[in-house]
Amino acid sequence: MRTSLILLSARLLDPVTGAFLPQTALAAVGGRIAALGDEREIRALADASTTVVDLGGAVVTPGLVDGHVHPVTGAELTHGLDLSGCTDVDQVREALARAVRDLSPGAWLHGWGLDPNVFADRPVETAPFDAVLDGVPALLLLFDAHSMLASRRALELAGVDGPRTFDQATAEVVCDAQGRPTGLLLEDAACELVERIAPQPTREERRDRLAAALRAMAATGLTGGHVMDANGDSLAFYAELDEAARLPLRLRVAPWCQPGTDAEGVRALIGQQGAGGRLWRTAGVKIFMDGTVDNGTAWLEQPDCHGESRHAFWPDPQEYTRIIGELHPAGVPTATHAIGDAAVRHVLDAVEKAQADGGRGVRHRVEHIETVPDDTLRRFAELGVVASMQPTHCCDFTRADHTDNWSRRLGEPRASRAWRCRDLHDSGAVVVLGSDWPIAPYPPLGVMAGARHRRPTRDLSRAPHGPEQALTALEALRGMTVNAAYAAGEEHEAGRIAVGHRADLTVLATDPLTVPATELADVPVLLTVVDGDPTHRAASL
Repeated sequence: MRTSLILLSARLLDPVTGAFLPQTALAAVGGRIAALGDEREIRALADASTTVVDLGGAVVTPGLVDGHVHPVTGAELTHGLDLSGCTDVDQVREALARAVRDLSPGAWLHGWGLDPNVFADRPVETAPFDAVLDGVPALLLLFDAHSMLASRRALELAGVDGPRTFDQATAEVVCDAQGRPTGLLLEDAACELVERIAPQPTREERRDRLAAALRAMAATGLTGGHVMDANGDSLAFYAELDEAARLPLRLRVAPWCQPGTDAEGVRALIGQQGAGGRLWRTAGVKIFMDGTVDNGTAWLEQPDCHGESRHAFWPDPQEYTRIIGELHPAGVPTATHAIGDAAVRHVLDAVEKAQADGGRGVRHRVEHIETVPDDTLRRFAELGVVASMQPTHCCDFTRADHTDNWSRRLGEPRASRAWRCRDLHDSGAVVVLGSDWPIAPYPPLGVMAGARHRRPTRDLSRAPHGPEQALTALEALRGMTVNAAYAAGEEHEAGRIAVGHRADLTVLATDPLTVPATELADVPVLLTVVDGDPTHRAASL
């Protein structure tokens, strides 16, 4: 086979040791690293068709992998008015007013990234925006993507005029004391009541938005992602882009298992495993154990300050335990969204029961783990359950002084147990890092930086939230390389720069282990390589 790529004058960084390899060049053949050596011996492997890149001393890491991402959903939800920069109700109102001025008569307004902290001590509802959205059908997605605000006109068009009952235990059309909707819709089932009547983009438009989003991800140094949904046309889109050589990331996709899934549905999920193409495959199952703290749908051992977050996502949590017990012996790894302490504990209990009945050969994961007590920490390592964390959620949606919505809802001491990356790591858990895009930005250097500094991205001069939970630079790098490979059961072929491993590589202008945490997000990404092919190349290289 021909040598497709040669990198010269490289500093090859090993995320296991934190040291540079003695070799300064590598060659890729057939999507794998075929040789490491000095420039003379590696250059000799080139032919006329080989792409040869002199890196001029730039740093090469194993390809950075986002441990939790939603590409198709993100490409769709981040189309429209970006409200993520608004910090109070007045700023939101002004942004909406500007957008309304540009709307055609009868057109829908879509916004995304709305932080509930903008409401301060007031209820999260559409009332502050009724005047500016008068007669305008609008959907404003809150940053957690588990809830949205629907304008009065949107609710009217959807025929939503009071409370509803849903199979999802935490779904709700929030209503006032008179039974009138406030505009706040909690969880997918409630949001879909209005979403389904809004105008939809064409299939081609959706696929092209996805392709553009994936290209942008590659430009930030991402070579792969653990995709936590397979909704709608997702798998078809991945297949089409892969066939057309337009898929710039290696994707591991986990379809959802929702409450109400019967035995046939579980068999179908098992049968899907391994399906895919050159750069994507179905692997694992994503399950929700609860919602979010910010909208009162997490599952806590003690209710939040509003008396909410008392219930699991599953009306009968034992049904979740039963399904884990069916997927585990079939060799299907699960990734469970569990934010509250009761949710995390239930997941660990279910895995422990499944292992007692069927051995430990499957690597399960818990996603998010936003607050847990001490006695939960050690169980991750004891059970071999991977801790999948998104540190930028702590950075950007909470505050060191606990005046944010998340912290106020939880109260002390739970707010002081925020995103315990350090404690989980020190207890022996494998910690994988990700963004949960579109909930938070996907650039991996920003994710690793947030794991280190734990400060608000928009103002790095502000105090960190729980600095004692910070990871070191090397631990953060491992969270998006070797640990991501381990979580996927791919440590034998991914996560390190070694002969025989995948030629998935990220090239940075400087050493990510020595640059200050507050500067890491701005380090230039010079080259991204997936399967031996460049997917991004800086103009300067």
